[in-house]
Parts: sequence; structure tokens; C-alpha cells
Amino acid sequence: MPVPPGELAWNSSMITDFRAHEGQITTGPLAGSNMVLLTTTGAKTGERRTVPIGYTRDGQRFVLVGSNSGKPEAPQWAANIAANPSVTVEVGSETFTARATITTGVERRRLLDAHIAAIPIFGKYEAMSGRELPVVVLER
Repeated sequence: MPVPPGELAWNSSMITDFRAHEGQITTGPLAGSNMVLLTTTGAKTGERRTVPIGYTRDGQRFVLVGSNSGKPEAPQWAANIAANPSVTVEVGSETFTARATITTGVERRRLLDAHIAAIPIFGKYEAMSGRELPVVVLER
């Protein structure tokens, strides 16, 4: 499903702000949030795509949740990871290659619960979406 133009514009402005301020979001409702820029390879197109995503940490790992803000469909980046788990991550002023793994079972639940504790809105997204949210870990 194509990303709506308004969402593309919002992502683009977040990416510009992130890169202009050494990995900090300085404007809008997400100012000061922990964000990464995740670049994946399109599952169907093979094109590289970058999206801003909030994260939490599990030790040295970064944890991302594919909530798509509670929409019924999973975000495209989750399908891209399933097809090609090699990703590029920008956090702060650092850029590195990582392996993305979609977690399952007890580990998924533990990581999602910790994510919800840190970012409470995620507690509503699974119910809103009607699907199991993918929980992804990024490891260097």
C-alpha cells in the first residue's frame, strides 16, 4: 500500500530536522523523542527507503515497534525487514549497519511491554490496529 502524500511530507520533514540537529527532533509533537532513521531495502522494489521511528533500548539493542500509529496495516518497513534484514541505522550523529530481527513469543511480549512502559501510547496501538504489532530488534 503506498504511503499517503501527507505522511511522506511529514517523514521528510522529520528526517531533515533529525539530520540538521545531529539526531535530535527539535520541532513538532515529537520534539525531544528518541528517534532513529531506519533505511531498509524495499521488499518488492529493491529501492532503499528511510523512515523516522521512535525506539527504546534493550541493552545494546534498539527496539522498534511496527505500530503504524494503530492503523490496521503493518508499516512497509516491517515487510522490508522480513525480506531483507540488513538495514542502515542513524541515531544521534552516528550511522551504522545492523541486522533487524522480528521477535516472537516471550521475547516479543517482554520487549513490547518495556516499550509500552517507556512510551505509553503504544499500549493503545495494538488494540486500535486489530493485529499483532511486529517488535523488531536492531543489532550491530
